[in-house]
Amino acid sequence: SRYLVMAGTPEKILEHLLEFMRLDATLYDPVDTLLGDFLLTYTVFMPTSQLCRALLHHFRAEPLEGSEQDKASYSLRKRRKILRLVSQWVLLYGRLLQGDRSTTALLQPRGWPVLVLFPPGTAAPSSPFPSRRLENGDGSVSPQPKARSSGMWLGSPEEAMLDSTCALRAQDKVPYEIFRADHSCLVSVLPVNAAVRDVLRALAPRLRRDREHVLVKVNSAGDRAVLPQDAVGVFTALGLNERLFVVSRDELGSLTPHPEQLGPHAGSSDTLDLISSKDLASHLTDYDWNLFKSIHQVEMIHYIVGPHKFREVATANLARVLRRFNELQFWVATELCLCPELGRRAQLLRKFIKLAAHLKEQKNLNSFFAVMFGVSNTAVTRLAKTWEQWGGGATVPPVPPPHVPACPQDPSWNHRVYRLAVAKLSPPIIPFVPLLLKDMTFIHEGNRTLAENLINFEKMHMMAKTVRVLQRCRGHAHAPLSPLRSRSPHRPEEAKAVRISTCSEQSLSVRNPVSTWAYLQHLRAIDSQKELLRLSRELE
Repeated sequence: SRYLVMAGTPEKILEHLLEFMRLDATLYDPVDTLLGDFLLTYTVFMPTSQLCRALLHHFRAEPLEGSEQDKASYSLRKRRKILRLVSQWVLLYGRLLQGDRSTTALLQPRGWPVLVLFPPGTAAPSSPFPSRRLENGDGSVSPQPKARSSGMWLGSPEEAMLDSTCALRAQDKVPYEIFRADHSCLVSVLPVNAAVRDVLRALAPRLRRDREHVLVKVNSAGDRAVLPQDAVGVFTALGLNERLFVVSRDELGSLTPHPEQLGPHAGSSDTLDLISSKDLASHLTDYDWNLFKSIHQVEMIHYIVGPHKFREVATANLARVLRRFNELQFWVATELCLCPELGRRAQLLRKFIKLAAHLKEQKNLNSFFAVMFGVSNTAVTRLAKTWEQWGGGATVPPVPPPHVPACPQDPSWNHRVYRLAVAKLSPPIIPFVPLLLKDMTFIHEGNRTLAENLINFEKMHMMAKTVRVLQRCRGHAHAPLSPLRSRSPHRPEEAKAVRISTCSEQSLSVRNPVSTWAYLQHLRAIDSQKELLRLSRELE
């Protein structure tokens, strides 16, 4: 029965929220979304330090009118609301708040009942953050990861594969691989959001001191882009087959791509023959789920609004999912264009179409679209003889790839068929992430953030509504499908044991699941459409 917030100053929006929110308000209330809308989007219009100051002000403020009992009752109720808001804030952002000075100052001043912010047994009196809990951005909790040294994994290679997709924060350190002009590689462990000047400073002892060096991003086509000194997060934002080079100004003109960037020269159809399409889909879905669940909900907002506004946050987890999408679709096209024999190429095409069907069945819609985009690549669709043989012989006309298998790929009416199909699915789901980003882009660019010096909170509500799709898709835990993921990582195995997948009754996979997992983690692909078309013309 109360009004909805359409616009206002940040302080007034917060004041209204504290006035009308319930003591049991939650982030994902389907009816009263004001608390969730505010916490998901406040960084767009209100720095965290400003929010902390405003919350402390409201917590310490005393009412000026009324009896002493009324004042005490009002203050107690308001402080309980503030504590509820802070607890939901910490629940949503989790580890992202660690290391933020203003947040730490808010949660640990004298007189704050810190322990009420967390369930019993999950927080120590000296720390406002759970000691052994890691929030995934979807409200679920992951076990504490194994200790790392200099950003590198210390466990066995198999355990690294089991937990290779943990969420990245801005301050987490990762190994940067940076190449010289002669294609030799330099490795330096730096924070995810390290600025270009910090990267150059770390590399300086290994470079010639009599020359000025720049950091350059180079793609497989040889296109070069000199990165500005204040750019951040450049390594984790690299696209498919892009690399970083550190060169002097004199070497810039002669810079060429590293041979690895050009993609493979031979396909891996022999390897794929040993893995059934269902097992392949199961491994892909397990890997993709880990990537997907590592995305924090607010990353989508930070990614769309841009790094120029959010220099202290990272969107590396979302960037990994987008890179994987591109990697998968170009991998499909690459494998088909590098298969010289017509018969084997038709079999490989059949395997990829079956793979797409299994991915759709497993509700991995992101990889489903990636595989179908790969099969629909121009370099593949022009292979008429391959499609003819796949279709059953010369008397059968080629089947148009967009219709095999039947799928919600129709982009008309803003992907209406896909949206209706997803609405009927139950979680866990891996949605078509590029479409979510498209929706966010339209909302951000089609609506002003400020209207007459007031925050357009209706825009914040629309952005939060789109972001909540991630929470709905991750509403239930994903049960591991591949043999490697379903077994306990602590269970010893016999050295000579041969693990055969049980994902499909007619499985052809007799490979070690660890090696299959490693293969799918490091897919190699040609991302040059010109090169793919050249290979396609050589085939047919």
